Amino acid sequence: MAYDKELAAAIKAASLAARLCRKVQKALLQSDVRSKHGRNKSPVTVADYGSQALVSFVLQQEFPGEFSLVAEEDSIDLRKDGGGEIVERITKLVNESLTSDGSYGVSLSSEDVLKAIDSGKSEGGSQGRHWVLDPIDGTKGFVRGDQYAVALALLDRGNVVLGVLACPNLPLTSISVAHPHSPNNEVGCLFFAEVGRGTYMQLLDGSSTVKVQVSAVENPEEASFFESYESAHSMHDLSSLIAQKLGVKAAPIRMDSQVKYGALSRGDGAIYLRFPRNGYREKIWDHAAGSIVVTEAGGVVTDAAGKQLDFSKGKYLDLDTGIIVSNQKLMPLLFDAVRASLAEKSKPQP
Repeated sequence: MAYDKELAAAIKAASLAARLCRKVQKALLQSDVRSKHGRNKSPVTVADYGSQALVSFVLQQEFPGEFSLVAEEDSIDLRKDGGGEIVERITKLVNESLTSDGSYGVSLSSEDVLKAIDSGKSEGGSQGRHWVLDPIDGTKGFVRGDQYAVALALLDRGNVVLGVLACPNLPLTSISVAHPHSPNNEVGCLFFAEVGRGTYMQLLDGSSTVKVQVSAVENPEEASFFESYESAHSMHDLSSLIAQKLGVKAAPIRMDSQVKYGALSRGDGAIYLRFPRNGYREKIWDHAAGSIVVTEAGGVVTDAAGKQLDFSKGKYLDLDTGIIVSNQKLMPLLFDAVRASLAEKSKPQP
């Protein structure tokens, strides 16, 4: 089954949301407000809610019938006393974004925006179709001025059938350990993938579309690997042990968000390791779009036991220990190194 209309709508929604986020981040970096403390007042919150409202509105305009969205935010905090000012700011940003696009010819009220945000309360599951959204994946990266993504996917009967990653700060050309930011390059990429159709990358404005493939590296010594920027999000010591057992010589490339999936899909690195702390449950919106972007580019995404990720169980992924991503040639070697490293870590220390 082709999902051409759905993919076009997803690209449009994610692109609009990314432009809104880029505008807010630019203003944020010019100010002295860098903290996410006092969440309701922080600029990242304005962008988070604005992004979700925009994506929700666009998708409902394009698909006015039965609509289901699994997303990170809701309007509960915004509706509390004192939330009026931030709701006005979000509404203004959303309307500016819609006006600049010109497709819909509407002006949303604050209540319209709050309702659009609250459209993301679906639980997902194995029946029917569900859109899955992380309006800003990588909020800490957003606040630092680093990498973040608007990540949007579509589930059909529990399977990811398309994914879009809008990455406003990712350079169009390859990043590396030496040049993770590439300040001289044009930045702002969008990756999109549809099941059975491959993965493509273009500029955020929709130009320069190219098909991408994961790295063909077969020798672990020549491979580089991605991991989360924040050590709280993934155990760097475990990743380091796995890389050592595998024979990886390059230092890790540490980046926020599902941008790592996008970069890996075009061959910037060959491995992505994510091992959250014990007790953390992965949400489907943190991996749905990224996983299909990599698999359609020829990569493999599994948990630490080698099982495919199951997006049909609701908002959470039931995983064994963590997530490993690579190309098909390296995956058996990586899996062995992961197993050996986990066994070593689980041994009682003398």
